[in-house]
Amino acid sequence: MPDDAAARAAAEARAAAEEESAFSHAAVDPDATAAYGDDPDQVIDFYAPREAPSPGAGLAPLIVLLHGGAWRAPYDRRHVTPFADFLARRGFAVANVEYRRGGVSVPGQGAAAGAGDVGPVAGRWPETFDDVAAAMDALPALAREFLPQADPRRMVVTGHSAGGHLALWAAARHLLPADAVWRIDRPAPLRGVVALAPIADFTVAEKLDVCGGASRQLLGREEEFIERLPYADPALLLPTGIATTLVQGRADTVVPEAVAEAYADAAAKAGEVVGLTLLEDVGHFPLIDPAADACAVVAEEIAQLAW
Repeated sequence: MPDDAAARAAAEARAAAEEESAFSHAAVDPDATAAYGDDPDQVIDFYAPREAPSPGAGLAPLIVLLHGGAWRAPYDRRHVTPFADFLARRGFAVANVEYRRGGVSVPGQGAAAGAGDVGPVAGRWPETFDDVAAAMDALPALAREFLPQADPRRMVVTGHSAGGHLALWAAARHLLPADAVWRIDRPAPLRGVVALAPIADFTVAEKLDVCGGASRQLLGREEEFIERLPYADPALLLPTGIATTLVQGRADTVVPEAVAEAYADAAAKAGEVVGLTLLEDVGHFPLIDPAADACAVVAEEIAQLAW
């Protein structure tokens, strides 16, 4: 086997083992669940901090968690509940947000698969964005009611993969075009954003065929993709003025390092410094795997912004 083929095989084996580990944990039920709309997917699970904050620290920071899964229906918030519990055990209050995702099966649009596969389309336009905006707007009041241990004034948004995109987008709503229904008049009251292997630059993601062309599926084909980019692509919504850190595994084959680097470069050109933490020999899933060292790095990055 040639060296490059052997390297690819090793990378694929490692990625498979990392994914298996991340999905091996039992789901953790929340302490409370609240609806922010009428659709069954418009709900937020709340996890109370499992340990008290540091003496004198007061209420716990509220960590808003947006799950990944290429905005596709088979991947819901349950797969990140062990990660939510991991954060709660480190003294954070956690809000695990569900949102509407794509669910129509069509030929040739399988999740991260080859031509001819059948799978769910990524996301729903505009419902996926409707839900994230509505959840963010409803969260302070819902947290006060359902998670009194949380301090909504110390809110950090984090998200993995497609959820990392949504986290960056949620922090940039004040930069949306004037006719966007999701636009807000001023920056969201956030302590910061920690985006984990985010699909942060749609143009680069499409060139690399990230998650089987998920970003193009999310926005639509051809003209729709171009027209909707200013409303959806975080790399075009800069500078946010909100502290932002990206955490990226250098061995990630699902959302490659180049996507995060493109966002960081776009931020620099816009006059904003974005943190980029690159983890050697780490792929896509250890960032949300409580058994992985990378997950502890993520918790520390969140803590630096939250406290």
